[in-house]
Amino acid sequence: MSVANSIRDDAGSRRRLTGGKVLALLVAFFGLVGGVNAAMIYFAVTTFRGEDASHAYERGLAYNRDIAVAREQGAREWKVEASLTRRSAAESLVGVSLRDASDGAISGLRVSAAIRAPVDGKKDIVVELVETAPGRYEAPAAVQAGWRDLVVSAERDGREVFRSKSRIRIE
Repeated sequence: MSVANSIRDDAGSRRRLTGGKVLALLVAFFGLVGGVNAAMIYFAVTTFRGEDASHAYERGLAYNRDIAVAREQGAREWKVEASLTRRSAAESLVGVSLRDASDGAISGLRVSAAIRAPVDGKKDIVVELVETAPGRYEAPAAVQAGWRDLVVSAERDGREVFRSKSRIRIE
């Protein structure tokens, strides 16, 4: 009997390493690797969709239009101040103050604030702000603590006239 074709265990008995056993070991090894890969792919696909914005392709096609809108917004020279004030552990007050270049209050807009979690889109909150005073818009929101993106947008006659995005930390 050849030593190369046998394996000795602790008890001292000899077991033969046959082609069937080698095949079974190879199939088990690659089956385990394939199973782990399949599980990793499943968890990667189901936990994060991989896109920051819906309809990203269409938004990319409208990039030049977005640049023109941003230039128009800059030419207006509006002064916008956004605030997020904690009322309690579960509720905050989102406020936006809009003033024009001559420091006059800007009224009659439809203002909304999106509070977005940078990683988990399920935690995103969108609130419609109500004009409480000339140029001052507010609304309550239930916001969790952590880093967020505050996106403020204002519309007049169905057309967006202002948009800003800021990274904020909510304590």
